Amino acid sequence: MSAWIYILKCADGTYYTGYTTNLERRMNEHSLGKKGSYTYSKLPVKLMYTKQFRIKSRARAFEKQIKGWSRAKKEALINNDKKSLHKLAECKNKTHYKYFGNKINSKESE
Repeated sequence: MSAWIYILKCADGTYYTGYTTNLERRMNEHSLGKKGSYTYSKLPVKLMYTKQFRIKSRARAFEKQIKGWSRAKKEALINNDKKSLHKLAECKNKTHYKYFGNKINSKESE
């Protein structure tokens, strides 16, 4: 059985990322506004992105990954903007390999 991850844009402009094995049923549930859910008070919602997976665990892992992303990175995914997605995925930590030897970012060189 396949699984889906999806991103909804809520009426307040926030994004909701979810996982389901039945996309049509899940979209109906969101549209009806199941009480207690994140989207309940944020209707209407608009489906912005979907991706189908043959392996459920991969869909779950990707859902978890997306939930940790910035708004800009989610929008790059939604817009299929691979260049921006790649740039936003880049590590910005000072210990990243591309900063080694860069005296501007190295406290040890001070």
